[in-house]
Amino acid sequence: MSVLELRHLKSLLALAETGSVSQAASRVFLTQSALSHQLKQLEAAYGMSLFERKTQPLRFTPAGERLLTLARDLAQRVAAAERDLARLRQGEAGEIRVAVECHTCFDWLMPAMDEFRQHWPAVELDIVSGFHVDPVGLLLTRRADLAIVSELDEQPGIVHQPLFAYEMMGIAAREHPLAHKKQWQAEDFANETLIHYPVPEDMLDLLRKVLRPAGVDPARRTSELTIAIIQLVASRRGVAALPYWAVQPYLERGYVVARRIGEGGLHSELYAAMRADDAGRGYMQDFLQTVRDSSFATLPGLSALVEA
Repeated sequence: MSVLELRHLKSLLALAETGSVSQAASRVFLTQSALSHQLKQLEAAYGMSLFERKTQPLRFTPAGERLLTLARDLAQRVAAAERDLARLRQGEAGEIRVAVECHTCFDWLMPAMDEFRQHWPAVELDIVSGFHVDPVGLLLTRRADLAIVSELDEQPGIVHQPLFAYEMMGIAAREHPLAHKKQWQAEDFANETLIHYPVPEDMLDLLRKVLRPAGVDPARRTSELTIAIIQLVASRRGVAALPYWAVQPYLERGYVVARRIGEGGLHSELYAAMRADDAGRGYMQDFLQTVRDSSFATLPGLSALVEA
C-alpha cells in the first residue's frame, strides 16, 4: 500500500520553490519540525533520501527529483480538473478588473495574468489604469473587481484573501557607510534622505513600522520608477527600502547593496480584496491561486500568509 499522499507532494513542491525546509514549512502552513518529520517518514517508507540536507539552497536526490516530477504533473492535473468543475458550475465567462496600490505589483502581476488568460480565455482580465490610493473604493463603486492591498481595511461587503508576505530591504550605494553594516536600525536613517515612491506616508511600512515608533524623521525624495530609485541610491543621493524581489536584479549586477532592517527584518504583506458576492466565483479563486503559485515560483524570499 502506497504511503504517498497529496500533502507530501505539496510539501516537495514547496521545498523545490523555496529551497529551504523553514520557508517550505511556512508555505504549506506547518511548523518546521512537523514538515521535517513528514519528510523523514516519507524517506523511511522508501528507504532513500529525497534531498541533500547540507546544501544551500536545498538540492534533491534522483529519488526526490522523481517524486518532484510527479508532484508537478499531478498539481497541474488537479488544478485543471478544478477549473473544469468551476466552469461547469458557474460558466466560463466573466470579468476581473484589477486595481493596485503598490508600484512593484506589476513585477509579479503581469506574468500571473498571462498564465491565467490561458486557462480562462473567456474571462476579461484587465488592470484599472493608474496607481490608486483607495483601491477598495473602486470595488465599492464597481469600477474594479479585485484590489491588491497591503492593509486589511474591514468594510461591509468586502472580503480579503491572503496573497503572500515579503521582506523589505534597506538599499544603499556600495560605497555608502551603511553598506558596511549587516543590519540597519531606525537611527541609521536619521541623517539620510529616504527615496521612495510618491505614495501617502501611511502606506510606507518603513515609516509606519520602524521610523515613526523610534521618532526618526528623515528627509524625503520621491520617484515613480524602481530603476530611477536604484539610480538615485547608486549615485548616493539617498537610501531606500524596497522588496527583495524588486531589487534582486540590481544586486546581482552590483549596482547597490541590500541590508536587513531590524533584528527580524521588515516584512510587508499583500492581500486581495474583493466584493463578497464575487469571492466565490471559480475564475476569481483560480486567479488568486495563479497569482500565489506564479509568485512563489518566480520571486525570491516570499512567505505564506494565513487566511484573513
